[in-house]
Amino acid sequence: MPIYKAPLEDVRFVLNEVIGAAQLAQLPGYGEATPEAIDAVLEEAAKICEDLLFPLNQSGDAEGCTFEHGVVKTPPGFKDAYTTFCQGGWAGLSCDPEFGGQGLPTLLSLAIDEMVCSANLSFGMYPGLSHGAYNAIEKHATAELKKLYLPKLAAGTWTGTMCLTEPQCGTDLGLIRTKAVPQPDGTYKITGAKIFISAGEHDLAENIVHLVLARLPDAPPDIRGLSLFLTPKFIPDAQGKVGARNALSCGRLEHKMGIKASATCAMNFDGATAWLVGKPNQGLRAMFTMMNEARLAVGMQGLGVAEISYQNAARYAQERLQGRGLKGAVFPEKPADPIVVHPDVRRSLMTMRALVEGCRALAYSIGLELDIEARHVDPARREAAGQLVALMIPVVKAFVTDVGFDVANMGMQVFGGHGYIRDTGVEQYVRDARIAQIYEGTNGVQALDLVGRKMPDNYGRLMRQFFHPVADFLQAEKDNPALADMLPLFMSAFGKLQMSSLTVATRGVVNPDEAGAAATDYLRLFALVALGFMWLRMAKVAAEKLPQAGARAGFYDSKLKTARFFFSKILPQANALNLAILSGAKTVMDMPAEAF
Repeated sequence: MPIYKAPLEDVRFVLNEVIGAAQLAQLPGYGEATPEAIDAVLEEAAKICEDLLFPLNQSGDAEGCTFEHGVVKTPPGFKDAYTTFCQGGWAGLSCDPEFGGQGLPTLLSLAIDEMVCSANLSFGMYPGLSHGAYNAIEKHATAELKKLYLPKLAAGTWTGTMCLTEPQCGTDLGLIRTKAVPQPDGTYKITGAKIFISAGEHDLAENIVHLVLARLPDAPPDIRGLSLFLTPKFIPDAQGKVGARNALSCGRLEHKMGIKASATCAMNFDGATAWLVGKPNQGLRAMFTMMNEARLAVGMQGLGVAEISYQNAARYAQERLQGRGLKGAVFPEKPADPIVVHPDVRRSLMTMRALVEGCRALAYSIGLELDIEARHVDPARREAAGQLVALMIPVVKAFVTDVGFDVANMGMQVFGGHGYIRDTGVEQYVRDARIAQIYEGTNGVQALDLVGRKMPDNYGRLMRQFFHPVADFLQAEKDNPALADMLPLFMSAFGKLQMSSLTVATRGVVNPDEAGAAATDYLRLFALVALGFMWLRMAKVAAEKLPQAGARAGFYDSKLKTARFFFSKILPQANALNLAILSGAKTVMDMPAEAF
């Protein structure tokens, strides 16, 4: 049976000692978000995840959702767990108190998202999507719609969806065919079909609020003609009581590789009553205001699966007896040594650990910048935070979800044959992790966004928000003896990132295929350097705290050892990535399309 224990010590380390989450309490509206208050919330979230959600993960995967006569039922236990989750206020953790939320920072919400996704990724889809719908309505809907819908979404009694994808279009939303026809009373009638709609139909809540991209009759072509509409499953009255069933339905459940307890639906809209959110023909803009946080949340899904995969692999490696150490018996009193003594198993475990802890620090640091962008009193600081967030979101979404799948695979490998069978539970993590690399914009699309939009933005304006702080840190710490064995390795990789950035930017202007062919390698190189920067920061803290650490000495020593592993065994991948980027697009594009 798998295990899960919320990694609170690691979470606290990043929040309190590395990125300085104490500054949240200085932001307007976050005065109560002190380190002590945040820690108390994390403790309670850990209990919910460990005791309520995690026990349903394997059974939910085995039983899945069911669909009969248009009705979707979640697996046994999910409805009760969802009710308990919402009664605890977890659905509205970072929602505005004006609408019944708790008004806590986005960063805290992301840390809890990580734990929820470790414990039960399928369950986490339901409140996660609702929060995305909440954000879009809060930022773009009329005061009347906000008053009616936001308290229900914050309470979790209603859930939300994002209805974008259609059978003929995914990333290319300009191909959307769903129509919206204005009505005399100011509403609209939505007609069309949407697919891959997570939480499109279920039995957890009394109503489901669909945010639908559709076209008005006089809309211009492609993405310029998309508008966003709020389309409830049941049409509420002015007091928020659900009324008549709207003209929409679930046509089928998708049979998926993973996240089987998350209801992924094909939705049909047959003249459904809807309300415009935002301005006509600006639906994509309204939808994308929620994308930064949504894509960061998908990164948390990758991190959550990676964390639980590491925990189970580490435990198994310490318990599984197999062979003897290469230099002889390490535990001669046992019939064989645990596999943790073998160098290759340790290589896997150290790789998993270094990636998980590095990704956590990177993702949390961007979560903090989201809060600063939203709340800081200094407009210049808000602008700088927003620029860094815009730059790093595709990096975090793509790389951390890649890590989620890779770490789950490595964990399964540590288990050997026992990992391939269902009893141990680790094969589920491989299946569940895979979707995060695909939805909310495939990771290839994230790479194109990085090199095609973020890199050239205003002659590198966004890039400077990353490169300058890194250069400042290197200058400040160049003589730090605790980092002496790490800094040269990092500086080499940082130099290669700078070189690759210039190469991709200049070649891409002449031939866009050059940037496109380099995009995925470039994003990974960028991510590895970003993780290296976070590991330098973590190592600096650990080295400073270690001499007076007392009982926590082992914790800080492990951080330093993991940092050294990252710089010596993982960061050198930057060399190969740089060479691949410099090799250009010719070998990628030479093959005629018909030859494939």
